[in-house]
Amino acid sequence: MSHQQPAHGSGTPVRRAGVLQATGSWCARHFVVVIVLWIAALVALQAVQHAYGGDYSDNFAIPGTQSQDGLDVLEKHAPSAGGYSSQVVVHDADKSLSGLSSQMSTVVGSLQKLPDVLSAQNPLTAPSSTGGPDVGPLSADGKTAYITVRFSEQPSSLGSGYLDGVDSAVRPLRSAGAAVEYGGSLGELARPKANDRVSEAIGFGVAVLVLLIGFGSLLAALLPLITALICVVCGLGLLGLLAAATTFATVSPTLATMIGLGVGIDYALFLVTRHRQNLMDGRDPVAAAGAATATSGRAVLLSGCTVIIALCGLWVSGIGFIGKLGVAAAVTVVTAVLGALTLVPAMLGLTGRYIDRIHVRKPVAEVEPGPEPGAGAGAEPGPDGSARPGREPTTERGPTTHGTWHRYAQRVERRPWWFLAAGVVVLAVLAFPVLFIQLGHIGDGADPRSFTDRRAYDLMSSAFGPGSNGPLTLVIDQSEVPQSDRSALESQVQQSLAKVSDAAFITPLTATQDGDVLTATAYSVAAPQDERTTSLVDHLSDDVLPAAVHGTAADTYVTGTTAAQVDFLDIVSSRLPLIIAVVVGLAFLVILAVFRGLLVAVKAALLNVLSIAASYGVVVAVFQWGWGGPALGVSGDVPIESYVPMMMFAIVFGLSMDYEIFLLTRIHEAWLATNDPRASVAHALEITARVITCAALIMVSVFAAFIISDNIVVKMLGLGLAVSVLIDATVVRLLLVPAVMTLLGRAAWWTPRWLDRVLPHLDAEGSGTTGGAKASGNT
Repeated sequence: MSHQQPAHGSGTPVRRAGVLQATGSWCARHFVVVIVLWIAALVALQAVQHAYGGDYSDNFAIPGTQSQDGLDVLEKHAPSAGGYSSQVVVHDADKSLSGLSSQMSTVVGSLQKLPDVLSAQNPLTAPSSTGGPDVGPLSADGKTAYITVRFSEQPSSLGSGYLDGVDSAVRPLRSAGAAVEYGGSLGELARPKANDRVSEAIGFGVAVLVLLIGFGSLLAALLPLITALICVVCGLGLLGLLAAATTFATVSPTLATMIGLGVGIDYALFLVTRHRQNLMDGRDPVAAAGAATATSGRAVLLSGCTVIIALCGLWVSGIGFIGKLGVAAAVTVVTAVLGALTLVPAMLGLTGRYIDRIHVRKPVAEVEPGPEPGAGAGAEPGPDGSARPGREPTTERGPTTHGTWHRYAQRVERRPWWFLAAGVVVLAVLAFPVLFIQLGHIGDGADPRSFTDRRAYDLMSSAFGPGSNGPLTLVIDQSEVPQSDRSALESQVQQSLAKVSDAAFITPLTATQDGDVLTATAYSVAAPQDERTTSLVDHLSDDVLPAAVHGTAADTYVTGTTAAQVDFLDIVSSRLPLIIAVVVGLAFLVILAVFRGLLVAVKAALLNVLSIAASYGVVVAVFQWGWGGPALGVSGDVPIESYVPMMMFAIVFGLSMDYEIFLLTRIHEAWLATNDPRASVAHALEITARVITCAALIMVSVFAAFIISDNIVVKMLGLGLAVSVLIDATVVRLLLVPAVMTLLGRAAWWTPRWLDRVLPHLDAEGSGTTGGAKASGNT
């Protein structure tokens, strides 16, 4: 295996095996060592992660935004009025809460003594709203009230153990028969921990069925699942250790599991399929595993790098919260690639020739018919037995029998414009809803009623209106305003706040103890996630407050959780186009460097953008328009979480390049061997149809299984990723790619000579040579 034999009679000198081929052969030969090392790494990572791993929490704080600046002003001048507020909602359906005054005082006192608590307001002694709607803190009937608790840290970042103290503090009210629910970030902390085992089990079950039906072999079906699971568990252990050093969002482990399982199964499947075909072609197991690693393994490496590049592109947003989500997903992609290149060959060496011994029907792999007539004995074989580029074919093989996929490709060749138009129309129809996308933050009202934050949300909405769930704190810093002018300034601001559209009520201004800051609380007429609330925040921060202090040295801010979410939304929306440009540009360069075809790279980028737009459209229709949302456990129509399109783009674009690279790799192999662009497309489509179809079905099932999650963001990502993979594996691969490649013909592989000299040479087929210049006709 250390040397590659030259073609018979070619006079070609002996070539040393490439690094990937040597790695695959070594791992297959020393499978015991490799498997033991992976298991040892899994056990060690889990042990260390459980001992020293960090927690996950959501923190949307963005330095430099007006909401954060306003919070800083409050912390400086009135610490007890600043920080991060949450509500402890108390309700008694039978009697007025005024009869529980002693218990309420005890609870408020206990809450104030908890770590990280700045203040807690007693609703029975606090002044109620006058001159406007009832916004609390005690309802008119006296049966509902809320204790506003202000924390020095985001409650959701305090760890689940913090809830023990909160539960203990509110016990007197619960013992008296009152219902006590936690709203806001405190309620998010109290949510049950995500349990992805059901989703994982569903994905695994479907994967086993798909592989058994597709390939017939039991061991071949189980091997990708086992290796993917080992790689994901190792990746999650690494992520837990990273979480001890920095804060990752609560959705990070679920996202990492989702992506890791998807790509891990796919990558292993591509290697196993190529290996089994090598065995069927007569190679011994070690040589077959080495050849599979040198060919499909190289495509896995390039595909994995493309996915990681796309995920790292999220740092372009400039928001650490989003960039870290990309890092979380990239961790399991890295372990999936490492597992595919080392653990999978080792498992293949372990199974040897017995990989197809247990089967439910006649085992099949790629069912590769071989190159088209024209790539015969005169072509120099590559490391996997395919024709090596660089020699013109001289003789023909005997006639080959082509299957359904080959005949389908020939049908596309006869009417490429029809198939291209059909694919574009399908994508356009699916993408249409994206024109009406509404980005925002998903409020507690969309959560299941089993969650305490949802019950608190409903109680608050019923007693005080939906806007009470997202109060806005107005801050006027008048520290630079002379004392003689402050009274006039306060009167001027109060007058400006008298009639503000979309505001249900704005409390009178109150001064901090040092007199340098004026504060008020504004309540929207709508829920925090509603577009009218977003408009209210923008109107107050951009128009009303600046106009009210115009001509003075005062500074104004709108702060609070809802205001911070609006600032987050504005930043994400403004930077999404930049992220799209960076990710598409980097992926374009990877495809161009690998396949040396300018139009091929352009085609790959454009088709992937179209398929992503279509998946966006489906998500908008289901969640924002409510077409199926209730069936998925979503209460009402919800906006699209602000960072979901950004995450979806990076992930989907990276995953879409998986199938693009594997399909283009086979087209490129056949093109360099035969110099026949049309026959190359038909040949590649036929030999990849089974494996890519099975891989896509598995990835769709893995992603779709996460739709049952209680987390709405996970539901969105699960549906969006499942739909995008389905679109990519059907509409793009079966309609658009064959049609476009047929229409482009030889021009698909053209690259200007000056560009070819500048680009790095990456070998996707593992042939050890790029050799594309001759076949592609670079000019």
